[in-house]
Amino acid sequence: MKKFLGAQTVRFSQPPTIKAAASIVGPKEGEGPLWQSFDVISPDVLFGMDSWEKAESEMARQTVALAAQKAGLPMEEIRYILAGDLLNQNSGSTFGMRSFGRPFFGLFGACSAIGEGMSLGAMLIDGGFADYVIANASSHFCGAEKTFRFPLELGTQRPPTASWTVTGDGAVVLAARGEGPYITAVTTGAIVDMGVTDANNMGAAMAPAAADTLITHFKDLHIQPGHYDKIITGDLGKIGQDLLLALMTDAGYDLRDVHEDCGLLIYDRQGQDVHAGGSGCGCSAAVFAGYLLNQLRKKEIKRLLFIPTGALHSVATVQQGETMPAIAHAVAIEA
Repeated sequence: MKKFLGAQTVRFSQPPTIKAAASIVGPKEGEGPLWQSFDVISPDVLFGMDSWEKAESEMARQTVALAAQKAGLPMEEIRYILAGDLLNQNSGSTFGMRSFGRPFFGLFGACSAIGEGMSLGAMLIDGGFADYVIANASSHFCGAEKTFRFPLELGTQRPPTASWTVTGDGAVVLAARGEGPYITAVTTGAIVDMGVTDANNMGAAMAPAAADTLITHFKDLHIQPGHYDKIITGDLGKIGQDLLLALMTDAGYDLRDVHEDCGLLIYDRQGQDVHAGGSGCGCSAAVFAGYLLNQLRKKEIKRLLFIPTGALHSVATVQQGETMPAIAHAVAIEA
C-alpha cells in the first residue's frame, strides 16, 4: 500500500488507535459549556506553583501522567513523548516532561502542536518505531499574555479581534493496536504567510493556513467536505472561522454544514467575555482529548477531520514588526 498520497498527505497501512486521552483545564475553562468533558478542572490557576510558567509545566506533567494511567500503561512502556507549548524554547513541555525519563521530542507548531504531535506519533507507530506514543500540548493564559502581548498588571484593553488563550492541556495516547478510534491519514501543513502583523488578530493569520491544508487534503484524497461528519479547526475563533468559510467557498468547497472551531466551543463568548473566542496550544488539545474523543467513542461522530491551527510568530519577530506565518495540520480520525 502506498502511504504517501498527493502533495502532503500520508495514509496509514496499519492505522494507529487512540487508546486514551486526558484533559486538564483552569477555572475559566471549567465555567464554559464543555466543563463536563474535562478530566480535571483546577480551581487554582497556579496549580500550586509560584509562577505562571511553572504552573503550565505542572499542568502538562499531571495531564500526561493521567493519560498514561487511563491507558493502563506504566510510563516505561511509552516509547516517545511528543509535546509542545508557547513558552520560550518549549520550556512548558521540557520542564513538565523531565521527570518521566522517556525519549522526548519537543515540538513547535504553536497552537497546532497537538495536531503535529498526533501526526508524527501516528507515523512513528505505523512505521514500526513504537507501540505507544503520547502527544501533548499545553498553554496558559497568563504566561501567553506576558510573553506575546502585555503583562496582566497593565490591564490593557483587548480589541474585539483578540482571542483568549486557554489555560489547559490535552494528552493523547496512541497505540499500535486497539479498538479505535483510528487515525487513518494526516495532511502535514505548509507555512502560509498572508502578511498579517497584528498579534491580537491571530484568526486572520491562521485561517488561510487552514484553508490551504484543507484544500490539499481534499485534493490528495479525492474527497469532498461531506466525507466527514465534522471538520473541527483548532482556534480560529469567530473572525477566523468567518474568513475560513469564505476562503473555502471561493475555492469551491462548502464547509458550513460540517465545520466547528475549538475556540468557539470551549467558551461562552458572550457570557465569558472572551471576544473572538479561545486560542492557545491547550485549546484544541483539551477540546479533542475530552469533548471530541467522547463523541468519537459514542459514535456520535464517525469520521472527524481534526485540524489544529498555529501562528508561528515569536517575541522577537513581533518586536521586529514581522508578519505572522501560520500552519495547520489535518488529522483524519474514524470511529
